[in-house]
Amino acid sequence: MEKVIVVGASHGGAQIVASLRQQGWEGEILLIGDEPWLPYHRPPLSKTFLAEDKPIDAMLIRPAESYSNANITTLLGKRVTAIDPEKLEVSLDDGAIHSGSHIVLATGGTPRRLPLPGADLTGVNVLRDANDVLAIKERAKAGNNAVIIGGGYIGLETAASLRKMGVAVTLLEAEDRILARVTGPTISAFYQRVHGEEGVNIITGARIACIEGDSEVSAVLLQDGTRIDADLVVMGVGINPNTELAEAAGLKIDNGIVVDETAKTSANNIYAIGDCTQHYNPLYQRWIRLESIQNATDQAKVAAAAICGKEASYNALPWFWSDQYDIKLQIAGLSHGFDEIVIRGSLDEGRSFAAFYLQAGKLIACDAVNRPMEFMVAKRLLTEQKAVDSAALSDESVDIKTLLQA
Repeated sequence: MEKVIVVGASHGGAQIVASLRQQGWEGEILLIGDEPWLPYHRPPLSKTFLAEDKPIDAMLIRPAESYSNANITTLLGKRVTAIDPEKLEVSLDDGAIHSGSHIVLATGGTPRRLPLPGADLTGVNVLRDANDVLAIKERAKAGNNAVIIGGGYIGLETAASLRKMGVAVTLLEAEDRILARVTGPTISAFYQRVHGEEGVNIITGARIACIEGDSEVSAVLLQDGTRIDADLVVMGVGINPNTELAEAAGLKIDNGIVVDETAKTSANNIYAIGDCTQHYNPLYQRWIRLESIQNATDQAKVAAAAICGKEASYNALPWFWSDQYDIKLQIAGLSHGFDEIVIRGSLDEGRSFAAFYLQAGKLIACDAVNRPMEFMVAKRLLTEQKAVDSAALSDESVDIKTLLQA
């Protein structure tokens, strides 16, 4: 039976079912998702969906009719409980079993919850899907107090949205600076300044003793005795890749489901895409697991081509973005391991600059804050592996586009 079964209905799942048809797949396609909605855009969850009255239907990646028009069957609100790599079968929580010729795992990740006393109180939330945001919105009333645990991008985006809603926000970060795991100290300082200007109380080096409350959250207590009132707590401390199905089926796992350059797993005719995967990136010459829409959609296109018997390999440049207040941050590449940072613009005033990260004189990443041209140029420089002059990068009198001609 020529049938592709896709487990997971987020960005990766939505892309691969569309790409399969675009690549000429004529067999059946079954898309299974554990939420009751068709695939929807995730980035607005911590932004417009939280801060505004935006319905989920307005966030659909593709309209409902696009699935029926492409003869794609969707099973929503169903959870896959097991996969059989020999029979190429998937078992569902309702007892149903579906078999095909190929399986694609687009299972994403699950938000981490810190094992704190009181973490199970009503009002303590994570932010990963629409249901999470709907629960947060119930308590995000103007004048209420929110505590956000975690100073990464999700935490900061949530803080920005809650401040727009008139909620008092305290953000707790265990490290000595926000964004410590993803960027350099200069960018951390910039965002600390911006959030301070917007009224967010940021406490770094925070050690949490417990979350207080009877049945509902009322406060967060720090180990130094500081008590912070809280009508709402949001944990934004990263995700764990959903590898349980793959692991139980005997697939190779290493900080994610290990896939090759075609997104194929260690099992024949089983592929994996998105946040749940670990892949080798030829640009950075190392194995990485990326939590980004770009990675999920690019891997989906490669997997679809491979399933259709076409030549394809994943070698895309990682890129990301974050919207906070009036700031659009666009990130090209991975800055891990940089030994030099070049700033174009001012970090100390205003909200527009670009930070270029170099390693042994070679450009490896760029953070562009309200600088779309620098972002575009950096993507080209990184993809084409062009040499750069750091002096020219920092000199705003030099047209950034001329660096592409070097």
